[in-house]
Amino acid sequence: MGLLYLKGKLGSSSMFLGKVDSNQRKGSCFKLSSLCSGSVHYQFLYKDKAIARYRRGRSVIVATGPATEAHAIATEPLTKDDLIDYMLSGCKPKEKWRIGTEHEKFGFEFDSLRPIKYNQISALLNSIAARFDWDKIMEGDNIIGLKTGNQSISLEPGGQIELSGAPLKTLHQTYDEINSHLYQVKTVAEEMRIGFLGLGFQPKWRLDDIPHVPKVRYDIMQNYFRKFGLLGVHSLLMTCSVQVNLDFSSEADMIKKMRASLALQPLATALFANSPFKQGVPNGYASFRSYLSSQFDKHRSGMLPFVFCETFGFEQFVDYALDVPMIFVYRKNKYIACTGMSFRDFMAGKVSVIRGQMPTLSDWENHLTTIFPEVRLKRYMEMRGADGGSLNMLCALPAFWVGLLYDEVSLHNVLDMIGDWSTEDRQYLRNQVPFTGLRTPFQGRLLQHVAEDVLKWAKDGLDRRCLNESVFLDPLMEVVETGMTPADKLVEMYYSKWGNNIDHVFRECCY
Repeated sequence: MGLLYLKGKLGSSSMFLGKVDSNQRKGSCFKLSSLCSGSVHYQFLYKDKAIARYRRGRSVIVATGPATEAHAIATEPLTKDDLIDYMLSGCKPKEKWRIGTEHEKFGFEFDSLRPIKYNQISALLNSIAARFDWDKIMEGDNIIGLKTGNQSISLEPGGQIELSGAPLKTLHQTYDEINSHLYQVKTVAEEMRIGFLGLGFQPKWRLDDIPHVPKVRYDIMQNYFRKFGLLGVHSLLMTCSVQVNLDFSSEADMIKKMRASLALQPLATALFANSPFKQGVPNGYASFRSYLSSQFDKHRSGMLPFVFCETFGFEQFVDYALDVPMIFVYRKNKYIACTGMSFRDFMAGKVSVIRGQMPTLSDWENHLTTIFPEVRLKRYMEMRGADGGSLNMLCALPAFWVGLLYDEVSLHNVLDMIGDWSTEDRQYLRNQVPFTGLRTPFQGRLLQHVAEDVLKWAKDGLDRRCLNESVFLDPLMEVVETGMTPADKLVEMYYSKWGNNIDHVFRECCY
């Protein structure tokens, strides 16, 4: 008997624990012994990977900050099959595919332009909760996030504020969700003389200026990444990104989407490049955020070349994640550092800080949140290559990937294009794009011209959805036509109308 963890919807961190008799498995079919949690009950149909959900009251959605912890103690050893089954359980038919968008932003004081401190963040979150009916998420006596329905607002390591959006059907709903969120945040923040900045890297201040966030998880992560030098800590505390979470229908569909999205992730980095400043001056990069994310802990980041091997599937991703060093475990509402051990060691009972305890699938999910490849696979796929930016760019990212990955014709166009790209080609793009963006030479032409083809396929894919969504690609159309990324435009303004004064960026990029 193995443990099965199920999550209700894409983007939710709610946990429901049941048991599956692994001896009853035949192919992809399972017999479900029992599955329930509180007032929510599930019927799990593995044959088509669908989940029927019945509510009696409100489910609890835990924001990104806290880890998940099992409501039951594992009584049977967790097996690799259980981990593979967990990934398989994310498969869903196309009509159930959804779009989950997340974005981060920097808070700053209008008067001093300095980063906001935790006491200001706390007051902001408490006011949003009171005025707009969000539930508070606490760690001890400290507020660390908010939740309502399937949306959450979380506090990131350097005080960045993140919206984790609900799983939505259309890009119009995504636009409305982000607009509503920004309206609520700005309504409260402006009364506090606080603004929020849409950039990929903190443009003016030093690491010492970044506020401490009272989340034990982040203290453990900072201590871990310090051993890779300050670049890892900079990446945690001083960057903002936008990402979209997307579904797959089967293992074969996942494989195609993983290969297409990994190969094109550097292209997305170039299109959304928006982190050209550091400590008040141009830093020489189109996406300094992307550069930083490639410079620490090679075990848990990068382009995952094994995805392009013929044998790739859920099992191979599980094998990869099993050997990534762990950072923490979560027990009795406490984070416990366990660096130096892998999840494979944990399953073998070799994690000395909790010796004798067996991992659960909630431990597995927590572990996956500490892995940062360009595309992260869970029970859905996370596109992680883009810098944070303006409202229009926040909506353009899901439009780009939905047009390419949710349409079979566009997806196969991408797969045909990247079919002869070697491991070295893909890694070259990953290494070079943070510096030169769309001006990166590639296979006899500039990446800008590769982007022209890809953007056309994305538009065609959206048009075939017949939902009038291709308008959300307009900002990217302008980027490709002009060759000017958001980073290029900001640097041009810095040297011209800003008179080499970085302070103007706070007005230019304020939501």
